[in-house]
Amino acid sequence: MQRPMLPPLFFIFFSFFPAIVLAGDITGHGGRDIEYWCGTTPHPEPCRYYLRGRGRSPKDKEEFYRLSLRVAFDLSLRARHHLRQRGPACRRSARARTAWLDCWKLYANTVLQLNRTLADAASRCRSATAFDSQTWLSAALTNLGTCLKGFNDTGASVAVIAPVTRCNVSELISNCLAINRYAASAAGRNASSSAAAPDHPPTWMTLSDTGSRHRRLLQSAQQANIVVAQDGSGNFRTIREALDAAARSQNRASSRFVIYVKAGVYDEILQVISSLNNLVMIGDGIGRTIITGSRSVANGYTTLSSATFSVFGDGFIARGITFRNTYGPGSQAVALMSASDRSAFYRCSIEGYQDTLFVYSQRQFYRECDISGTIDFIFGNAAVVLQRCNILARLPRHGESDVITAQGRSDPNQNTGIVVQRSTIRAAPDLARDRSGVRSYLGRPWMQYSRTVYMQNDIAGLIDPAGWLPFNGAFALDTLYYAEFRNTGPGSRMSRRVRWPGYHVVGRPSVVRPFTVSRFIAGRTWIPATGVPYDPTFD
Repeated sequence: MQRPMLPPLFFIFFSFFPAIVLAGDITGHGGRDIEYWCGTTPHPEPCRYYLRGRGRSPKDKEEFYRLSLRVAFDLSLRARHHLRQRGPACRRSARARTAWLDCWKLYANTVLQLNRTLADAASRCRSATAFDSQTWLSAALTNLGTCLKGFNDTGASVAVIAPVTRCNVSELISNCLAINRYAASAAGRNASSSAAAPDHPPTWMTLSDTGSRHRRLLQSAQQANIVVAQDGSGNFRTIREALDAAARSQNRASSRFVIYVKAGVYDEILQVISSLNNLVMIGDGIGRTIITGSRSVANGYTTLSSATFSVFGDGFIARGITFRNTYGPGSQAVALMSASDRSAFYRCSIEGYQDTLFVYSQRQFYRECDISGTIDFIFGNAAVVLQRCNILARLPRHGESDVITAQGRSDPNQNTGIVVQRSTIRAAPDLARDRSGVRSYLGRPWMQYSRTVYMQNDIAGLIDPAGWLPFNGAFALDTLYYAEFRNTGPGSRMSRRVRWPGYHVVGRPSVVRPFTVSRFIAGRTWIPATGVPYDPTFD
């Protein structure tokens, strides 16, 4: 990583943000000065530069954390200001404009994540936990890396936004993640043992036919806020119109807003914006309600903007919908992208080839879903559990291999990873008919601290005996964390698995307990209220 270009940034920084909370004494009080506190972080140089100044030292770690958050937040505002200034230059090239639009959206989301983390840390009556904060900080850091990746996807030069990249926001967020790490771990353990959210059906659900504790999300048009039907029998003919209406609605602030999408093929590129929280989308079932598109990196989009369906609003729930990208093998082409915290997908199908399901950021849960693809077809940097799903490897291009996961954890303190539990892993019909020469793997390390756990799955014989594939030589093999626990089936045999330092064959349940639904995504605190069934542990 390049050393920060600090001196010229100092004067620009204060000219745009004269009221930034660096004022106040932080140099000569309490015995532990800012040199000490910054020395405990992964990136001490930008920490000292931005926090050194007038006033007293932080009296304790909590005050140091709040101050670091404030500086990261103000730097993100400044970076976004520079991004806006670079807009005209980026619009001269279609490729640069596409990447810039991603960055504009992602920096806005970073400001949102840092703002709510800072607001809660500064509040005397905290409504969130340190575990929540670690989730939001992880998402903020992921956004910055994705912004840069967009320029690589399109072939545009990242130099056009050089003033943005010199703002050191990522280093300051990384420091905040490190400071908050132990408090977040403790909060995660507490969430797993806390009482679950009330296990009664919300008003927008009905009980299942069997009367069991599992709930069935509504399917009745009469109970939905909005109905979409291509034959004109609903409120709108397109989903886009329904989303626009939901965003304008005054009745969605404090409760779920339900859109029922009747059977049909909806050829639409859709996005649920950050301000559209607690949205529920109900379809008529897999293969009946279909949202489809064919964008790809090969035809000029970034990986992020290639998604057929994107969701940024928190608390999103989907049931009975097929999300599809029909571009085909040979390029990144996302069917579904979720950056929604506490999002749940139940009995949905996500269909594509390369980069099918982008589990982008924050806490996500997938239950009884069908997910199909070829290369890295479940990828991203969310904290996600896929439970009782059907994972289907499709036929790739000649000479290529199938890789199920590519997890994108870039910082050791991000509380992210991909967990696949009690799922079935097998060949899709096209690959089952012709497996000659095709090797399939459980995953490969996309980023330095890639983390993926497979536990209690039924793994068919299509998986190569090595199990896992290197991404680029020895990259990340000693810093990743990959684990397998109590899997069955011919593809689960351990005798010829990789011998990487970061790979683990786990026998003791205590080792994988942190990766259960109740611990890894604090599922007991929010999944019951969604009505989606779940297994909180591995028992």
